[in-house]
Amino acid sequence: MWGSMSERTPFIVGNWKMYKTVAEARGALTVFRDAVRNIDGVDCGVAPPFPALETCAATITGSDIALAGQNLYPGDEGAFTGEVSAPMLKAAGATHVIIGHSERRHLFGEDDTLIARKVKSAVDQNLIPILCVGETQEQREADETAEVVTAQLGGGLTKVKSAGQLDLVVAYEPVWAIGTGLTATPAQAQEVHGLIRDFLGDFLGATSAQETRIQYGGSVKPSNAAELLAERDIDGALVGGASLDPSSFAAIVEAAAG
Repeated sequence: MWGSMSERTPFIVGNWKMYKTVAEARGALTVFRDAVRNIDGVDCGVAPPFPALETCAATITGSDIALAGQNLYPGDEGAFTGEVSAPMLKAAGATHVIIGHSERRHLFGEDDTLIARKVKSAVDQNLIPILCVGETQEQREADETAEVVTAQLGGGLTKVKSAGQLDLVVAYEPVWAIGTGLTATPAQAQEVHGLIRDFLGDFLGATSAQETRIQYGGSVKPSNAAELLAERDIDGALVGGASLDPSSFAAIVEAAAG
C-alpha cells in the first residue's frame, strides 16, 4: 500500500501530542478507524501519547492505519529515566516514529546531532522515521528557509546516509504555522517541498528522493488540505490539532484521497 517511485501514495498522520487519556484515545481512534475504512488511495496513521500506544495498536488491528511514536531515545535500554526506546515502540505496535519535531527542537533543546542519533536508532530497529524540518518566522523573513531546512535534513540523516535504500518520511513544518492558525500557501509549501526533494536527490540519490514521501504540517485542516495536497511534491500531511477530532481528521484523509 505504500507509495512507489512512480506514484507516491499520500500519507496522513495525526500527531496527538500530549492530548488524550488511554480511554479517550481508544474512543477517538475507533470513530476514525470506522470513518476511513472505505477510503482508498491514501495511507494514514496516528501518533498517540506513549501510554496509549498498545491500546491504539489493538484498536487498529485489521485496519491499514499505521501507528507512530512521537519521539524516542537513541538507545535500546539503559538508565534514562522518562525515556522510551525504539524496541519499546516496536513492542507496543509502532511502525513509525516522529523525530525532530519543532517542539522537541525548540522546547527541549534537541539539536541535529541528537536527532541524527535518533534517526539511526529508528532505522536500526526497522522503525520508519518521520523526520521533521522547518524554519521559524524570523528565519523565513531573513530569507534563510533553504539554509535552515537543508541543514536540518543533512544533520538528521548524517548517520544513515550510507544505509542504502532508506525507508523515510520527511515532514516540512514551518514553525510559524504550527498551532498558530497560519498556513503556508500551497505555492510556499511546494517551493520548500521541491527544495527538500532536490536535496534528498543529492544526499541519498535519485531513487530515494523520488520514493520519499514529504508531508506538510502546520495548521492543516479539512478546508485547506486538498489545495495543499494538489501540489506536485506534497505527499501528505502531519496533522496536529485537527487530528484530535476524529471527524475532522477523517475529512483530511478523504481530501487526500482526491
